[in-house]
Amino acid sequence: MAHILIVEDEPRIASFIEKGFKSHGYTTTVAEEADEALSLALSGLFDLLILDLGLPDKDGLEVLEELRGQRAELPVIILTARDDIQDKVIGLEGGADDYMTKPFRFEELLARVRVRLRVVPGSSLTSESLTLMAHNVMLDLRTRKAKVNGQWMELPAREFILAETFFRHPGQVLTRQQLLDRVWGYDYDPGSNIVDVYVGYLRKKLGNSLIETVRGVGYRLTVNGHSKNSWGQSKKWML
Repeated sequence: MAHILIVEDEPRIASFIEKGFKSHGYTTTVAEEADEALSLALSGLFDLLILDLGLPDKDGLEVLEELRGQRAELPVIILTARDDIQDKVIGLEGGADDYMTKPFRFEELLARVRVRLRVVPGSSLTSESLTLMAHNVMLDLRTRKAKVNGQWMELPAREFILAETFFRHPGQVLTRQQLLDRVWGYDYDPGSNIVDVYVGYLRKKLGNSLIETVRGVGYRLTVNGHSKNSWGQSKKWML
């Protein structure tokens, strides 16, 4: 699986991004300052760089300039609060492969990372399984469709990423806060009942017995119709 370098000096955002990628099996390293980021980016150990521009010791655009000046071909996705069109033009013309502005949703960042890694020759993502299975349901990660009892159906983006989260952690209890962070982002209202609403959508489309409610805690994907992991085990996966 790919190794992603996250250059972000805001601890809360860096932690959110890192946990999201780790939950999908990626290896991550976080750098908070430009000089450390540049050294790591040039090490040859990483498959992709996520770069904030507002770094404390140097502008992120300077990091990008130095990186490209040394002919490094590491894919770079700029992730910044700067939403001015001129900054975007400078970033892309300066060698960035993509440009995203904050606030952002993790599923969009994940999708952009997957696209960038797929176009890199020899990327380790090409060996990633492109389907997930549970009971009589299959998720296709390329087309973002679900196959239920042999019939394909489209799932809206948030429903698909919620389903993918459950499928990657079968039998494991996931709290509402974990699911809220994973699917809706670090800046979403924790008092919202949106998780419960979307679990209801998935049950209607994929089957009522697929996702079990753990009262007072959250939800879990049943394994062969039965629960397997305890609540204590679910603490190993946190978002």
